[in-house]
Amino acid sequence: MQIYLDYSATTPPRAEAIAKMQEVMAKQWGNPSSLHAWGERSAIALEIARLQVANLINAVTSESIVFTSGGTEADNLAIMGVVNQYATPQHLIISSVEHSAVSQPAKFLEQQGWQVTRLGVNHQGRINPLDLQAAIQPNTVLISIIYGQSEIGTLQPIEKLASIARRHNILFHTDAVQVAGRLPLDVQQLGVDLLSMSAHKIYSVQGAGALYIKPEINLLPLMGGGGQEKKIRSGTQAVPTIAAFGVASELAAQEMLAEATRLRALRDRLFDYFVGCPYLIPTGDRLYRLPHHVSFVLSDLFASQTKNVTGKTLVRELNLAGIGISAGSACHSGKLNPSPILLAMGYDELAAKRGIRLTLGKDTTEADIDWTAMVLKQILRRLICAANPSSNYLMMN
Repeated sequence: MQIYLDYSATTPPRAEAIAKMQEVMAKQWGNPSSLHAWGERSAIALEIARLQVANLINAVTSESIVFTSGGTEADNLAIMGVVNQYATPQHLIISSVEHSAVSQPAKFLEQQGWQVTRLGVNHQGRINPLDLQAAIQPNTVLISIIYGQSEIGTLQPIEKLASIARRHNILFHTDAVQVAGRLPLDVQQLGVDLLSMSAHKIYSVQGAGALYIKPEINLLPLMGGGGQEKKIRSGTQAVPTIAAFGVASELAAQEMLAEATRLRALRDRLFDYFVGCPYLIPTGDRLYRLPHHVSFVLSDLFASQTKNVTGKTLVRELNLAGIGISAGSACHSGKLNPSPILLAMGYDELAAKRGIRLTLGKDTTEADIDWTAMVLKQILRRLICAANPSSNYLMMN
């Protein structure tokens, strides 16, 4: 049995997205900047996709969508496109639980003399809006707060945070890569100026993303070139990949309410299997949470009995059983460093190496959840007994 539970890392492209990509590659392969019929056909495919992505987030105009190579580029474009407009360093606010696509540019800017405030979070990974209010300075020019945290699943109060930024006339960006296509997004209601998305998180192919830019906002480009995407993102667009993104966006908009309800039920079913387990502690906020996201950290009791077991150990063990999960964020899963997200939430360094993430998707069933829970319990039992044969292993039924 093969069970994939790493949908926050990437999703399998849906048949409709693959079909659209193949169709565009075969029939609309022209350069969309060209003025002849071949270019026109490609340009039409591009603009249809732009409208489909805009509709997913209720953007007033499709012209507010700029296509990128993915979520990382969209985040970088949002941040650097703002800060590069300033001749001298100013002040930037992010959270302490950002994806590295935001935290790394912020670190680079800090080395260039920028002030960077990293807002703390509670033990569930959630920001207090009052902390944002207190952090604002006269020279604050941008606030970037992740919407749905990929490692621990917590959702931030983006509408409240953006409202604070708006009252102070400060630009507000959110990385919504994990939220887009999974929960309703309305950029008008949220009040954000910039919002990042990624195609391969919503059952499209890898290699496309988008940045929503509120119409009156100006950004400087990261690259010089032919001036595509309203001169903000030069380079011939990857039309087949973008067209697939558009189809996936349209279908996500149609399906997300029912799918989110189904995934929440599966998510809670998996959490409930480990209620009372002394060795796995849920992480993140159970109420304000991505609908598909389950995460745990191995407890101190487990650590006291098994000295060398980390989250990566459980990833490997489950993989041998045909189940795919992640040890924290997929972008960091190749390193045995403490998770900066768990550290920011107050976990110690040992615990921050012992986090796991199970994320569900369209193909996940109740049978998958039940089997995974049983296998994970068996793995925990075996690891504890192997490390301490005399231990009295206690676990829920």
